[in-house]
Amino acid sequence: MAIQVREKKIIKASWIAIIGNAALSILKIIVGIMAGSFAVIADGIDSASDVLTSLITLFTAHIIGRPPDPTYPYGYNKADTVATKLLAFIIFFAGAQLAISTSERLFSPIESRIPDTIAIYVIIISIIGKYALAFYLKKTGKSIDSQMLIANARNMQNDVVISISVLVGLVFTFILKMPIIDLLTAFVVSFYIMFIAFRIFMQSNRDLMDGMDNTEIYQKIINCTKNVVGVSNPHRIRVRKMAHQYLIALDVEIDGNLSLHEAHALSHLVENKIKENLSNVYDVLVHPEPTGNIEPDEAYGVSEDKLGKESK
Repeated sequence: MAIQVREKKIIKASWIAIIGNAALSILKIIVGIMAGSFAVIADGIDSASDVLTSLITLFTAHIIGRPPDPTYPYGYNKADTVATKLLAFIIFFAGAQLAISTSERLFSPIESRIPDTIAIYVIIISIIGKYALAFYLKKTGKSIDSQMLIANARNMQNDVVISISVLVGLVFTFILKMPIIDLLTAFVVSFYIMFIAFRIFMQSNRDLMDGMDNTEIYQKIINCTKNVVGVSNPHRIRVRKMAHQYLIALDVEIDGNLSLHEAHALSHLVENKIKENLSNVYDVLVHPEPTGNIEPDEAYGVSEDKLGKESK
């Protein structure tokens, strides 16, 4: 997929998320204040943080579209991963602020009142709206393999759970006539928000450390290499991910009696075979070695025997 097309899809999805979350946030905060529901206000604050995360996504989309330069010769695609980590911090901060505010209200001597029934209706609207936004962002994120959009979608899926918990808390508040349930619901929601932020943070670490969540790609690279006649023993395979694209490097063995031109041609065949069979490949670097070459100090990278040990 062309970088420009991917950038446009991220920008469009970000604007839809910004407008949708802003409308829901304003609605919940205003109604929460009018109805006297701290849980609804808390849910509105969470939606306001989603506006900020979508603005970060929008800004990052413009960075990703920049061409490579001497400072960043591989391009700016990893800005997607950096933004994902920043989103995790913002989501965690919103949850922490909510926990502090709710705990202060719980231990406040001021008597709480039972919220008005309008709070229930606005939460139902929020559940429907958040689910629609989460579905759209997840679908778009998967279609262009954007971890940033998928993380934002996951955050909004969590918002649906949050809104449902607020709704349940409001229902029990009305049934039992206990306004403290509304505050306790907001307190539990705050910790759930922080847990989700921590999970997103940990998942983004893999990309920043050039790790792979799907190690099956190594076997696919090995199979592609073995299909090229005259090439053997693919080893020291390194795969790193830049947003949705893969950077692949590997060593292969070729008859040492061949000319440099012939070895180069075989290496080029390996490169083309990998690009034909794997999607979203940014670049492939093939290093040819003479058959039987042994370099014991090369301890990094992945080979077929290492994959076999991991599967046992």
